[in-house]
Amino acid sequence: MNYARTLFRLTFVAALLAAAGFVLAQGQSPAPPPPPMPQQLESLPEITPPPGLTGDPELEPQVTITRKEGETVEEARVNGKLLWIRVTPRHGRPYFLIPDGADGVLLRSNSLDPGLRVPLWVLFSF
Repeated sequence: MNYARTLFRLTFVAALLAAAGFVLAQGQSPAPPPPPMPQQLESLPEITPPPGLTGDPELEPQVTITRKEGETVEEARVNGKLLWIRVTPRHGRPYFLIPDGADGVLLRSNSLDPGLRVPLWVLFSF
């Protein structure tokens, strides 16, 4: 009885090892090709976007830079709507003024990262 149990265990382990080897052999894929060398990059054709995917000049932000009394003020607008104002004082760190909602209040921030903000939605506009 003990001999039969040992033979069964050995046969079972051998079958598991054979199945694992088969699965591992099937899962191997060829290695990806190495990245192109600088000489090869020069010979590649230039990639241009399709004609329908070019950027819309009206959606590009227009940045106005004003220098006055030792500080630089940069305003970014899209279609006349203010996106942000960056103020760089002569002495000190630059900061941003970001409009908050439709009421025209400007919030001061040290970066363009909004962090945690409560979502605001415009439900009605006249």
